[in-house]
Amino acid sequence: MEISGKVTKIFDTQTFASGFKKREVIVTTQEQYPQPLSIEFLQDKTELADQINVGDDVKVSINLRGREWTSPDGVVKYFNSIVGWRVEKLAPENVGAENTPSPSDFNSGVNDLSNDGEIDDLPF
Repeated sequence: MEISGKVTKIFDTQTFASGFKKREVIVTTQEQYPQPLSIEFLQDKTELADQINVGDDVKVSINLRGREWTSPDGVVKYFNSIVGWRVEKLAPENVGAENTPSPSDFNSGVNDLSNDGEIDDLPF
């Protein structure tokens, strides 16, 4: 999957006692209802955040991960995370392009002739 938007925050890399490394980047989508999404980069992928800056328009390749956790009192909870594995800087006009339908999405490419012989290129 891919997410595109504007980088709004880049956190420092966290390193844990086990040697595990994690870095979060907030990417805000640019759609009718913008969503600030927290994307985690893990282990050697934390270095991918070094090539971007706050304000950059990016496309991030992601995996969705989920896990189950049982609390000490037996309540089961589920958690999701978005894990990034590739980052590509975009030109500003390309942000959200994969979410915006193009004119060809509405037309099969075959133009019908109307009753008066004119080309009818309306999608309905």
